[in-house]
Amino acid sequence: MARANRSDLRLDSPKGLRTATLGRKRNRDRNRPSSDRFGRFTEAIARAMGTPWFLLGLTFFAVGWIAWNTLAPAAWRFDSVSLGFIALTLVLSMQASYAAPMILLAQNRQDDRDRVQFEQDRQRAERNLADTEYLAREVVALRLGMKDLASRDFLRAELRALLENLEEREDQDKRERKRSRKGERDRDPAPERRLEERPRSE
Repeated sequence: MARANRSDLRLDSPKGLRTATLGRKRNRDRNRPSSDRFGRFTEAIARAMGTPWFLLGLTFFAVGWIAWNTLAPAAWRFDSVSLGFIALTLVLSMQASYAAPMILLAQNRQDDRDRVQFEQDRQRAERNLADTEYLAREVVALRLGMKDLASRDFLRAELRALLENLEEREDQDKRERKRSRKGERDRDPAPERRLEERPRSE
């Protein structure tokens, strides 16, 4: 039987046997209490013990215990005063013995969460740093590219120079036209003089 069980666990065993053994293991894992549930349970208890309501409840419990075993009739008492409330001492010591490991478990879970949070923050910081470096490189590339482009002042200066050249050309054209008109007047007599000269010749 032991050999048969060992053969079932081997990887070269038939598929049906392997699935059967794996199914048994899964069922066992399902039947086992989850460590995460137990951790949440212990953390909830540790948080409850760290509240003022727990301290008040424990105080009322101890005061009620002592008052009952002191003022109640002797037949109803279950913890003797002469022995120093041994049962109460045992209850409180048991509560303390269970509270200490629960608090430690809660602290370990909190440390694990802090470690995961720290790792996520570190990864997020690395991504932000990489994005910042990428943006810085892009800004530098844009600045280098903008140096080759014409700036606003450069365009204004070029337009002003073009306007000045156009105005100078217009002035030169006007001067040339005036000169040409004066030259034509000097070469040809006025039409009035021509009309006056015609009757004299006749």
